[in-house]
Amino acid sequence: MRYRIRHETRFTYATPVRFARCNLRLKPILWSGQTLVDHDLSVEPNGELTLARADASLANVTRLVIPDAVTRLKIVSTAHVDVERGVPFPSPDDPDVATVARLARASRDVSANGPTNYLFASPMVELSPEIADWCAQELDPGRSIMDAAIGLAQRIQREFDYDPDATHTATRPAEAFAHRHGVCQDFAQVMIAGLRAHGIPAAYASGYLRTIPPPGEARLVGADATHAWVLVWCGPQRGWEGVDPTNGIWMAGDHIVIAIGRDYSEIAPIDGVFLGTGAQTMTVSVDVAPEEELALGG
Repeated sequence: MRYRIRHETRFTYATPVRFARCNLRLKPILWSGQTLVDHDLSVEPNGELTLARADASLANVTRLVIPDAVTRLKIVSTAHVDVERGVPFPSPDDPDVATVARLARASRDVSANGPTNYLFASPMVELSPEIADWCAQELDPGRSIMDAAIGLAQRIQREFDYDPDATHTATRPAEAFAHRHGVCQDFAQVMIAGLRAHGIPAAYASGYLRTIPPPGEARLVGADATHAWVLVWCGPQRGWEGVDPTNGIWMAGDHIVIAIGRDYSEIAPIDGVFLGTGAQTMTVSVDVAPEEELALGG
């Protein structure tokens, strides 16, 4: 399936901003099951775009500098991505939770996608005893890692309320967990905290869901915005599998990975600084649709 992605971000400043510098993580990465066909970034008014090196995450980072005073800024990212990824099926050969934890501790793979990088606390994900205890019901040491991963995701989907007004991008997992509400970022980071507390490597995936579902299927929560879910390391043979606690499903053909890190702070789609004295407002719109549907729609 080839998807067309359009991600538009608009900033409006109350007073002229004399200088702005942003990190843009909007270009999809190369990941299992997906191939980037093309990508384009446009900025109004014109800014200086340069490629930057990602440090602690799997991300394509572009540095944007606006050297002149502005009161508005529009950033548009467009891409075409081919996705061929089915729903993963459990296998009798899948290791149990205890075995995965043991193998993760023994791993010497310190590459960007090695399990060692995703075992411990990170800037936004502390290892909470309360979250660990709550997750223990699904993460029984003798349970298959695949069953445990989807079981925990579905429990979060059942017991947490999706409420876009309840949290913000700086909300910590412990707060979202205490109130049992939040958005995809919160649900992903709660799940990550629980998995890591039990020795299971877990990464934060940022990306998109298709805007319009196939006929007869329910629309997934998180479409029309940047979405977030979890990658769980399931041992050296199976590797990383994605699971979406907002919707209680596996990452499959409707998910497009943009960046992967230890938590949201490492791979926010846009972050940076500006020099100014007034407030700013930001609006984001995302549209993800299969090319064939766009062609049929004219």
